Amino acid sequence: MTDPACRLCGEPLTQTFVDLGMSPPCESYLRADQLDSGETFYPLHVRICGSCLLVQLPAYVAADDVFSDYLYFSSYSTSWVEHARRFVVDMRERLNLDGNSLIVEAASNDGYLLQHAVAEGIPVLGIEPAANIAKIANEKGIRTESYFLGEATGVDAAQRHGRADLVVGNNVFAHVPDIVDFAKGLRALVKDDGLVSLEFPHLLRLIENRQYDTIYHEHYQYLTLKTAAAALGKAGLNVVDVQELQSHGGSLRVFSTPAETEPAELVGKVLQDEQDAGLHTVEGHLGFADEVFTIKSDLLEFLVQARRDGKSVAGYGAPGKGNTLLNHCGIREDLLPYTVDRSPHKHGMYLPGTHIPIHAPERLAETRPDYIVILPWNLRTEIVHQLGYAREWGAKFVVPIPRLELI
Repeated sequence: MTDPACRLCGEPLTQTFVDLGMSPPCESYLRADQLDSGETFYPLHVRICGSCLLVQLPAYVAADDVFSDYLYFSSYSTSWVEHARRFVVDMRERLNLDGNSLIVEAASNDGYLLQHAVAEGIPVLGIEPAANIAKIANEKGIRTESYFLGEATGVDAAQRHGRADLVVGNNVFAHVPDIVDFAKGLRALVKDDGLVSLEFPHLLRLIENRQYDTIYHEHYQYLTLKTAAAALGKAGLNVVDVQELQSHGGSLRVFSTPAETEPAELVGKVLQDEQDAGLHTVEGHLGFADEVFTIKSDLLEFLVQARRDGKSVAGYGAPGKGNTLLNHCGIREDLLPYTVDRSPHKHGMYLPGTHIPIHAPERLAETRPDYIVILPWNLRTEIVHQLGYAREWGAKFVVPIPRLELI
């Protein structure tokens, strides 16, 4: 078997970063009538390029299969919507945006971010490949078109709507199998003196905080500032500033522009942090598999002991990352009888691979479990606050990552 090629530089990928075995696509939730049918499992074998250092998952699942009909709605996270609102306010002030400006967002989801620009009277365009979600955004009055962004579609959109003062891409740069074509789409959309803002999970934090459950088939690459800048550079975009964020377990917000501009001081600091952590060498990326085994063994030992002790357990949330964790650990209904989720689109569905049922949050008060496993650990503060009522019956919250913790 020939080694896959690096999607950034084309070199053969011979080095493993971590191999999580086989798993179904993490957003392929099942209806009850599908439980007796077969499911397709794909490898979760992440490589690192020995030449350009891009950590990447081969495109085992085509983006069309993942994103054309999607069940992730950004607006169901209160903290994420507020994060987006603050960003829009900051950008309006930084770029003097008004009714004559244009903001374009790639992977705009249900309008969770652009709604704030609409409220400020700033013209917007959302580009959202999932037609079911684009429809919801349009119904909210947020102009949204449905296709994948690449150089050709970016040029077309710019010809029809004009180029943008601000182009935004939140949690999409890791989700595109052709990262260079996507970057060229961003370049096509933005004015020569405009700004591109991308947010994505930072590989440095993923490794530091053992966030292996954020590895799934729709995350095609795991980015450092160094590798992100290399991809943007191939499209003629220059990194000029960066912010370190707490969202999604530790993310970068990277600003780039077609104009050649001296980068802000923090760009050098983040690059130095990556280098100090060893992420500017292949060797510095190795050893992650041992950390992954520790998380798996600790969580399994806890759940098995809880079952032996006659304690009841439930999950909170049905995020994609939870499905990576549960499938890799081999956790099924015998150890986690059900989970709950705020999104009504998931109620009555089942988790892929594990077939754990998803209920409305009210189920927790009905069954009063002893332990509640928080699967979207990045929202742990928000969730523990939401579930404060579970303290009434003595429930404890279990967070499996970065290390097993009872709250």
